[in-house]
Amino acid sequence: MAGVEALDFDSPDETRTPDKTRVDVVHMGGTTAARFSFEPGWKWSECVKPVVGTDSCQVRHVGIVQSGRMQVAHEDGTELELGPGEAYVIEPGHDAWVVGDDGFIGFEFESRAAEE
Repeated sequence: MAGVEALDFDSPDETRTPDKTRVDVVHMGGTTAARFSFEPGWKWSECVKPVVGTDSCQVRHVGIVQSGRMQVAHEDGTELELGPGEAYVIEPGHDAWVVGDDGFIGFEFESRAAEE
């Protein structure tokens, strides 16, 4: 493996497209990263839940928001709205949805979230 490596999310290794969702995944040096793009009206419990079959998202997310806004509601009762430039950690057991009329783009670096 080279000492420096770069990949482009516009030419991903893999792309997933559930309803109103696009996840572009790149693999490099034992790490997986993903660009999550959600259209206006996207909601995890409506767009992704039918694919994964769990009552809430059971994946831990670590990332940063590039654009748009997303509301996250956790099973423990905490809620938070995320916006551009904010880094986040979202623990398993949550629902989330795009806020407003703009899409959401976030980049995630937790390998399991990017993989699944």
